[in-house]
Amino acid sequence: MFRALTPVVKNLLLITIGFFVITSYFLPHLQGMFALYYIESERFLPFQLLTYMFMHADFWHLFSNMLGLFIFGPLLEQFLGPKKLFTLWMVCGVGSGVLYSGYTAYHMNALDNQVEEFRNDPDPEVFNRFVSENRYLFGAGIYDLIDDYSRNPENESLQERAYQNMAGVYQLKSNIPMVGASGALFGVLIAFGMLFPNTQLFLLFPPMPIKAKYLVLFYGLYTVYNIFVNNPTDNVAHFAHLSGLIIGAVLVLFWKKSRTSFY
Repeated sequence: MFRALTPVVKNLLLITIGFFVITSYFLPHLQGMFALYYIESERFLPFQLLTYMFMHADFWHLFSNMLGLFIFGPLLEQFLGPKKLFTLWMVCGVGSGVLYSGYTAYHMNALDNQVEEFRNDPDPEVFNRFVSENRYLFGAGIYDLIDDYSRNPENESLQERAYQNMAGVYQLKSNIPMVGASGALFGVLIAFGMLFPNTQLFLLFPPMPIKAKYLVLFYGLYTVYNIFVNNPTDNVAHFAHLSGLIIGAVLVLFWKKSRTSFY
């Protein structure tokens, strides 16, 4: 089956797996350099909008993305041609990074405003709500501070400690990196579903057949659901997945209108 791999798919697999091996075992500092950070983070560099998609958090993250490319990529490359498959992968990957950066900037700006408003008008209730919203980032000791501050709201030392904790959360969130080719993969997935909607796929979990269009619909709805739920402990960049779906769909629709789009 490996011999059936098409050239672009094979090269993308080799390059991405190669980056994973190099950054995991030989040059681990490159993982931090090539991951995508919030645009106002001191760690952000413009080239990260490209390089982040070749970084992966661990083996299973890499395996799931490369398995998707391995399954859906070859048929798409045969149908679209090598240039368009490569364009689809890269545009969806980079585009997802750009859109996700905008999404992150919006939320980080709101968080920054929240911290600054507290600094200008300290309030124990505001601090309590902030801790509740970000409780997964605090240790158990934060509740002693909440209790002390609630009892002594005018204590400047407690106000400063509360502010420093809030500013620390902002700093921490601003330096959480995003890695992975999921945005690019979701672009490939939507393209496959649009071009081969009735192709029967067989799932491993649960073991059942499903048409490509229904699989894509499920992933799309699941992604939107997770964006609205916004579980703070979920470290999956669902908005990047949605961005890949949207960009991939736009590209396919654009190519469909072109007389020379497909072979």
